[in-house]
Amino acid sequence: MSSQREKKSFEYVKYLWQDEVAEQLKGLDRLVYRSNKLGEDLTLTNTGGGNTSSKLVERDPLTGQETEVLWVKGSGGDLRTAKRDGFASFYLDKIRAMKPIYLDHPENGPKTEIEDAMYPMYSHCVFNLNPRAGSIDTPLHTLVPYQHVDHLHPNAVIAVAASVNQERLTKEIYGDEIIYIPWQRPGFDIGLKIEQLIQENPQARGILLGHHGMSSWSNDDKTCYETALEIIDRAARYIESKDRGAETFGGQKHAALPEADRRRIIAEVIPFVRGQVSVYKRFVGTVQDDERMLRFVNSHDAPRLAALGTSCPDHFLRTKIKPLFVDWNPASGDIESLKKAIADGLVEYRKDYAAYYDRCKHPDSPAMRDPNPTVVLIPGLGMLAWGKNKSESRVTAEFYNCAIEVMRGAEAIDEYEAMDQQEAFDIEYWLLEEAKLRRMPPEKELDRQIIVVIGAGAGIGKETAHRLVKEGAHIVCVDLNEESAKETAQEIIGQYGPGIGVAGTGISNCGPAIGLACDITNRESVRQMFEDVMLAYGGIDAVVVTAGVFVAPDKSGRVEDRHWALTFGINVTGAYVVADEAYQIFKKQGLTGNIVLTTSANAVVAKKGSLAYDTSKAAANHLTRELAIEFAPLVRVNAVAPATVVKGSTMFPRDRVIASLTKYNIDFDESEETESLRDKLAQFYAKRSLTQTPIEPLDQAEGIFLLVSKRLAKTTGHVIPVDGGLQDGFMR
Repeated sequence: MSSQREKKSFEYVKYLWQDEVAEQLKGLDRLVYRSNKLGEDLTLTNTGGGNTSSKLVERDPLTGQETEVLWVKGSGGDLRTAKRDGFASFYLDKIRAMKPIYLDHPENGPKTEIEDAMYPMYSHCVFNLNPRAGSIDTPLHTLVPYQHVDHLHPNAVIAVAASVNQERLTKEIYGDEIIYIPWQRPGFDIGLKIEQLIQENPQARGILLGHHGMSSWSNDDKTCYETALEIIDRAARYIESKDRGAETFGGQKHAALPEADRRRIIAEVIPFVRGQVSVYKRFVGTVQDDERMLRFVNSHDAPRLAALGTSCPDHFLRTKIKPLFVDWNPASGDIESLKKAIADGLVEYRKDYAAYYDRCKHPDSPAMRDPNPTVVLIPGLGMLAWGKNKSESRVTAEFYNCAIEVMRGAEAIDEYEAMDQQEAFDIEYWLLEEAKLRRMPPEKELDRQIIVVIGAGAGIGKETAHRLVKEGAHIVCVDLNEESAKETAQEIIGQYGPGIGVAGTGISNCGPAIGLACDITNRESVRQMFEDVMLAYGGIDAVVVTAGVFVAPDKSGRVEDRHWALTFGINVTGAYVVADEAYQIFKKQGLTGNIVLTTSANAVVAKKGSLAYDTSKAAANHLTRELAIEFAPLVRVNAVAPATVVKGSTMFPRDRVIASLTKYNIDFDESEETESLRDKLAQFYAKRSLTQTPIEPLDQAEGIFLLVSKRLAKTTGHVIPVDGGLQDGFMR
């Protein structure tokens, strides 16, 4: 296998190495570069999967002497996005000194107590107090006697590794250039076996690990990178030479529904599914209905292959041992029969998962985890994937996409073979995996929540969106002005990142926030907005309405009929329409929810000059109480009632600010900046309150946060004043 490859020699992988970039880098920075280049090509490994290493000479911070250090991608990191701090570091002489500890133990071997005890020993070998935990594959990187190692999980290679005749196929595809080793759980024992195989096969440049993936090695990092690409490309070329075309997965049994019908049915059924799978903890969804997914779910062989389960441990740790395949005929288009098939399928799935747990558990196994599926496959529609947040559900979807490609490849060249269930269980419930789960940071207060904020383009709505996402919520930013809604969503993504995972069709390939347009006075517009939310995230947990309008009377003090209708249309009817449509979704989910409206201190204070606005807010106050009764006990409905909020409010353009300053005889200069004028007006309003402080959007956002959280879980039908203390506005 040549160490120098031209880009054109690879058909199914991307050659991304650039000498002019790499030559400017040294040591760990070259390892980061190599890792990022591998991670950028999504055919090479999955999000968060794979690990790379380099054995480098570093200066010991204690002795000042040069020492050899193993740098290896840390646990939980991602090759595509890894930086220097994503790599663990170990004194190579110390970790090599661990070898006799294992070999001299009388009961060593795969899955023994001493093998599991080796992993924590790496913490005694850490170089330079590096806090990054090493990968579970660190023994492989330690014991391969080459300076650079790349360990990846490419679909094409796993397809070979998940075939019944995987050993024969490895020989046929690679000759003696690549070693084969049967499946064995990652650990010290398989590292020693690979070390021995390399000694016996010095010509080998890599290894295929049954049901797992591959590794390449070299004393030159570029050669290591190129070897990895050639191993993968060879497997892909072999698979494509055997491709079955229209007969892939046994050919098509069902026709995919048209896109418009798919959208409609998925939006209708996904909140129901979310409610069904969120028995223990809430899930966030991702929809995949692209051509490849539809080819699989519509095929003759899909039910058989799905039932076999996945083959790679990286896959089933996210996708569970197997998905739920729903027995439904899409040609019927019958949503009620689909819901029944899902409900019945889930009952059987949970029983089957519990039986799998009981059959495979050990005396010291952790308690059974959530028995609900994280992948639901529906003929005609595609895949619904679930996770604790959007990133995790996207990764789950990505991994099952990978699993399908593995099945396609294995069935093309041989026969697909899932991992042995006991072996799968021993990975899923491995005590080291359990320890990894327990090291995860605690969930935030609004994690797993999907919250729709109406009016998120400015003022209270924008501030609320930013306040709630800090607590872990996924935010749907909605505004009449689509551009401002998307701007708020982009601010959130800019701050918190787009998330990980490379799956999701259309709007479902989103991050922690999206921006949508909606006219809340138009029920069809509201329905369309919620349909987009269902496709993006799979459900809702709370809806916050901050949108409102104030139309000033004319110079004679009158409000035109059209302005009266507009005021009530937005401030009352619009809030009702949003709440009513949201309630239909809450009922489908069967999960408790929250609705928070924004009313006003003006609702209880009669005064001149704001007749339409004040009466509409009074109606909104009572709407809150009525909805609380109508939607109980499933949904709590509350409101916040601010005093006049000037800062950041679209209801206070410059001309209205000047009109108010004039009305209250407040000195100002026409040449002053708008924000200066707003500050003057805000200070005037503040002086009228008991606390004598301006009321700002953040104050309302804090009140809204309390209402959508569990802190006021037994409060409904209540209007919370956030007005600084207005004596005339005390609730009656």
